[in-house]
Amino acid sequence: MRAGGPLDAEMILSATEDVLRRHGPAKATVVDVGRALGVSHAAVYKHFPSKTALREAVSRRWLNQDRDALAAIASDSEIPPRQRLRSWLAALLASKRAKAHDDPELFAAYRILVTENSDAAAEHVTDLLRQLQGILADGVTSAVFRDADPAALALAVFSATTRFHHPAHTGDWQTPGVEDELDAVCTLLIDGLGHPDVHP
Repeated sequence: MRAGGPLDAEMILSATEDVLRRHGPAKATVVDVGRALGVSHAAVYKHFPSKTALREAVSRRWLNQDRDALAAIASDSEIPPRQRLRSWLAALLASKRAKAHDDPELFAAYRILVTENSDAAAEHVTDLLRQLQGILADGVTSAVFRDADPAALALAVFSATTRFHHPAHTGDWQTPGVEDELDAVCTLLIDGLGHPDVHP
């Protein structure tokens, strides 16, 4: 139950996370959230118009917890683009695998949003693509990568590494040697992206 003070969105999101962890996304309801806060479900709906909107907001906040760490790798100009690309993809796999293992109920809620083509899931992918595009743009500018549209390259790399970050492949992330598999894919991608006049 919440302490005194007016109800706000952050309080509701925190309570919703707890409810999702306790009941799972299939059984958790807005009534459960209201009960956890000591308010009616109508009070929750004043901040979020539907269960879907509430679940999206929770997933958006949860996904953003690791955003800064990934963004820091993507924007670190001290790391050469080839190594930065490899490090970023490895960090993305580690982040998704940790979320699936450490917070399975919230990860399950995120998987539902992915299948529903939700705004929160789409925003997450757009942000990841933007980070990836920045790495590739630096590589193109420095002539380490071939001269091509960084946005198109980012989409191609993201698609080629789907197995290592899309929630449909969660089971694969616990496979022994999955990091080595990703590293091998990275080598193929980096070789393919390489500028013909630049050698590793």
